[in-house]
Amino acid sequence: MSPTRLTPQLRWWILGLLAAMALPLLNPNPYHLDVLTTALLYAILALGLNLIVGLTGLLHLGYAAFFAIGAYTYGLLSLYAGWPFWLGVIPAAAVAALFGAALGAPALRVRGDYLAIITLGFGEIVRIVFTNLDRWTGGPNGLLGIAHPQLWMPGRGVLDFGVSSTPYYYLVLITMAVIAGVCMRLSRSRVGRAWVAIRDDELAAACTGIPVLQLKLLAQGCGGAIAGIAGAIFAAKQGTITPDSFDFILSVMILAMVVLGGLGSIRGAIIGALFLGVLPEVLRGFDQYRMLIFGLCMVIIIRLRPQGLFGTTHGKQSPAPSHAKSAA
Repeated sequence: MSPTRLTPQLRWWILGLLAAMALPLLNPNPYHLDVLTTALLYAILALGLNLIVGLTGLLHLGYAAFFAIGAYTYGLLSLYAGWPFWLGVIPAAAVAALFGAALGAPALRVRGDYLAIITLGFGEIVRIVFTNLDRWTGGPNGLLGIAHPQLWMPGRGVLDFGVSSTPYYYLVLITMAVIAGVCMRLSRSRVGRAWVAIRDDELAAACTGIPVLQLKLLAQGCGGAIAGIAGAIFAAKQGTITPDSFDFILSVMILAMVVLGGLGSIRGAIIGALFLGVLPEVLRGFDQYRMLIFGLCMVIIIRLRPQGLFGTTHGKQSPAPSHAKSAA
């Protein structure tokens, strides 16, 4: 087996990760770290939605529902069963993945606008259910007192993350890097190429023997699991969650991040999430015109790069290879 070679792209990924790891040492400002942590959390969500929308071509307008399911799963396990974060994040991802597959089973038999309407309705149903289950979810007041992560460190004993910004920054950064690596390998695998084939021409993909419905369900499940992980981290960081944190606007924002970065692009999803996550805070000094400037920036970027910052035009997308049939 030949040794793994560092490609130029991989070198840039490593340099970017090292620079991000060193950032708290250069700028320990808690507010700045908290803003970046939130932006990186958006990047995790964008990576998950990119599998569904970018690679498989399924328009999803209720992605915040999986985020909420992961957050409430960990919150309930923490409050009622005393589960620690490192153990609770596993069922949070699993439950969100199951709901993703459960939604996909009936919904993926429709396409286009009808699929978008169904996913939009699913997102609102989940939020309303969490709002009305007062006995378990606390209703509109949400869940309070969710346990923060704890980590044992040699020579320092147990480190409670508490409300400190730096531990959460590193937690979200490492999680994002791992998920990005998994998504990259997955997109280059036979399953990923089959997803692209479904996105480009679903009928042609089905005629070549690709199990379209099963792979759509897999995309929904993988995307839901990633959102569930992000939800568990969000609940652990905040210590309290309410249904209002998972509204339709959040789903649209995550979709905008994916579209802005370029559909199907891993680095595009990350850059788009960082850009839209940080830009409102950069413009905070322009209180009256912040959202106007934010909207103008979005319009200009989409006008100049309709395929996204790192996306390719439809004509330049590589078609599914001939061996995509082996994904069956």
